[in-house]
Amino acid sequence: MEETTPNQRLHLVMGGRVKDPRGHEFQDPESLHVVGVFSSYDDAVEAWRAQAQRTVDDAEMKYVVVHIHKLLTPDK
Repeated sequence: MEETTPNQRLHLVMGGRVKDPRGHEFQDPESLHVVGVFSSYDDAVEAWRAQAQRTVDDAEMKYVVVHIHKLLTPDK
């Protein structure tokens, strides 16, 4: 397994049903839909957009892009 290099930027796209459409608290975190991990922000946004558009008529469904690289190196 390769180690994460300082220049690598990983992005997680995930989603699920939220308690309040204005927030990010998921109703059932154990059943989140993990779309994938992407090294390109543009690819992550493309995947996020595809999932968000698929569920556009359901206000309780929310997909997000999480910047994993910021969690791995919080000092930067």
